[in-house]
Parts: sequence; structure tokens; C-alpha cells
Amino acid sequence: MPLYEYHCEDCGRDAELLVAANAQPDCPQCGSRKLSKLLSVVASPSREGSTAGQSDRPSGSCGAGCGCHPHG
Repeated sequence: MPLYEYHCEDCGRDAELLVAANAQPDCPQCGSRKLSKLLSVVASPSREGSTAGQSDRPSGSCGAGCGCHPHG
């Protein structure tokens, strides 16, 4: 099952949830079904373990601290 990030429209919390295909998850905090899927940054391994040139690449998840988060 893929891991997705969601934002709850009712309680305002963000959550990472394992979701089966075509499933509608509930907010783990308040139980609401009013969840919107957030944009996530994909992590991938670098070649030969090199870290050169990675300082200009995004890392981790967008979360509430970036400009693309609809509620940030």
C-alpha cells in the first residue's frame, strides 16, 4: 500500500496514511472524511552513495512549511 500525506479540512491536522487503492481514509485525529491529498517529495537513492550536488535538491516532505501547501 502506498503512503500518502493528507490534510484534514475539519480539524486542520496533517497525517501520513497507508491507503489501499480507491480507499477513502478517515482522519486519524477527528475521524472526518474531508481529507485532501498533499503534494509530497519523492526520495530516491543517489548513485554510488555520493552526496555531491544534493544541496540544491529538495529533501523530506513539503508539509506545512513550503509554499505549495494549500493551508500553510
